[in-house]
Amino acid sequence: SMPSEMLMKIFSYLDAVSLLSVGCVNKHFYHLANDNGIWLKIYSSCFQPKRTIWKMKSEETETVSLGRAALHDRKPGYWKKEYMFKQIAAVKTRVMRLVKRVDPYTGLPCKNKEAMKASGLSWIIVLKDKNGKEHVMEKANLSFKDTSVTILWYSTSWPCLDILSTLKLFGVMPLLPDNSRAPSKNGPRRRSLIAEYCLANLTESSVAVGADKLVQLFSLNPGLLVGLWKEKNEIAFVMVSLHYHQLLERSTLGSATIQYALPPNKPVLDDVDPEYGLHGYDLHLDMHGGSCAYLCGTFKSLFCRKGDIENGYLRLTVVSLKDNRKHLPLIGTVGLSWETDVFKGNVKNCYVMDVTLLDETGKPFWCFSAPVYMELSSKASSLYDYMGCIYTTDYADSEGKVCVELVWLEETMEYFIVNLVLYISTKKVNNWYGTNY
Repeated sequence: SMPSEMLMKIFSYLDAVSLLSVGCVNKHFYHLANDNGIWLKIYSSCFQPKRTIWKMKSEETETVSLGRAALHDRKPGYWKKEYMFKQIAAVKTRVMRLVKRVDPYTGLPCKNKEAMKASGLSWIIVLKDKNGKEHVMEKANLSFKDTSVTILWYSTSWPCLDILSTLKLFGVMPLLPDNSRAPSKNGPRRRSLIAEYCLANLTESSVAVGADKLVQLFSLNPGLLVGLWKEKNEIAFVMVSLHYHQLLERSTLGSATIQYALPPNKPVLDDVDPEYGLHGYDLHLDMHGGSCAYLCGTFKSLFCRKGDIENGYLRLTVVSLKDNRKHLPLIGTVGLSWETDVFKGNVKNCYVMDVTLLDETGKPFWCFSAPVYMELSSKASSLYDYMGCIYTTDYADSEGKVCVELVWLEETMEYFIVNLVLYISTKKVNNWYGTNY
């Protein structure tokens, strides 16, 4: 019942974020909050105009003739859009400046963490039940590594697993990031869909990673780990591992319903010879279990000859059984750490593997971060230097496979990697280079 003129006067004292929020109350507030006069004032206070459109008269601010033209010749909401476009462009410029410098070892931007903070980026998961109701989980713990970020959600009010159909992972950004204060939960934000997972028949459709006394772990590609309470078969926590490669793009440039599609690679002329195979590749490998790092290494000048191509894969040998000089120890007791408000634990013989494979020009070629597990092999060690149980770790997606063979040394209580091979899909290579292997 309050007159529009009075509401407009009140709205004129609001900042941009508050004005966007009040516009969501109802249609009447939306039209009033779109007023060009209010937004032109906000726009002018933030961005220096090329020509003076304001002049001071006593304690009031009035527009000159140019200002009136800017108001009356524009559709309602024009200056709101202009203000938001410029603010978003300024944030993108600041973020691009941070990610410009590249680490020569990983081929990834050096300041990923700072860039994510500058953009106000966060992540949420949305659980959808079979009736279509959505449950949003926002509170998350972040753990940053050299090439990935691990995100952990836990709650005492998870919906029942039996009624859940899907889990969606979103990147969330405030429309108007403000570095001087934390993003408001109720402020205007936009979602970018990163991945969608099917939770129906979770224990049958996923990979069992391991278990401890309290929880069982199940993995779904890409990078999702679901912990279930053993006794109740209900969700204890959800963990997601996200590789830094294209993380900002996937978390910000998609829509709420469509994932961001990466642009195709532009190959350098004559950078690959199908007769010779791949050459000059570099691998950066991280193995960690939450707070603990078990291995961090860079392997240079990997190559694949034509004879190493079979069954639709190109083989890159990183660590060979025959060359014990390159065999690598894992530091510490391998396991995946988890925690909730009340309980915490460590599931042994599983960890998060981060793979960053660079092509001969130093561009990220194949990258992923995913939970994996070690499985006891039935075969005995045939190596003279090692006497112990053999364990294997395997990972596969649409672009390639990783096969790791480890030996457990009882005397020193440590694992040694004695064989590490990457298998790259020929389809991936052909799409990357425009060749035909």
